Amino acid sequence: MEQQNQPLQDRVILVTGALEGIGRAVAMAAAEAGATVVLSAIDEHELDPVYDAIEAAGYPQPAILPIDPEAATADDYIAVANILGDTFDRLDGLAHCAAFTPYLSRIDDYDAEDWERVLKVNLTAPFMLTQACLPLLRAAPDPSVVFTSDRVGQTGKAYWGAFAAAKFGLEGLMQVLAEETSEAGQIRVNSIDPGVVRCAMRATLYPGEDPMQHPAPESVVEPYLRLLGPAGRGITGQRIQAQPTR
Repeated sequence: MEQQNQPLQDRVILVTGALEGIGRAVAMAAAEAGATVVLSAIDEHELDPVYDAIEAAGYPQPAILPIDPEAATADDYIAVANILGDTFDRLDGLAHCAAFTPYLSRIDDYDAEDWERVLKVNLTAPFMLTQACLPLLRAAPDPSVVFTSDRVGQTGKAYWGAFAAAKFGLEGLMQVLAEETSEAGQIRVNSIDPGVVRCAMRATLYPGEDPMQHPAPESVVEPYLRLLGPAGRGITGQRIQAQPTR
């Protein structure tokens, strides 16, 4: 029986974007909840502080699996899945928390190369990683995939360009995959709109803004833990709002 304070005990959870922001907060919270967390970001050495913090807290020993979502190919994602399979035999949860956009811009002025970069990181990479990991997810008794959405992926807002387009696409991907896996009733697929939180990307896009007016990433981890754990059983194809809309 899973301990009440460790709902993710014995589960293997892959978290992308684990270096900072929501990804780091989700990784730390999942480890505290008993999961073996696989930390993913571009540079494995930059993940050392997160790895060390998890170990220092006495949580289950994590693993590091670097992925560059801008450069990785389909073969690279298959290699990632093979490493996970050889190490753990299964994957209980996949939390897509990586996000990237370099600036806000009118469509008139949006650089075409940057458009492709943003779409690749925020939409194509989550698709390719999820597709490669589907056999490992099906090997788990209670697997869950959680995509991180955004308010601009539900209602388009001026200047959000490729990021908004990618998040609209991610919502579609979530709904399609949830419907495709609904008959078997095994893989749960949902998305979470965390709302605005303090993070590096927000600071880059709004340099004149006081970051302290926004909640810390740790304040929005509860729905991630719920959907990744037993409390999320029976929930699929849903878009969850982590904060009240403002």
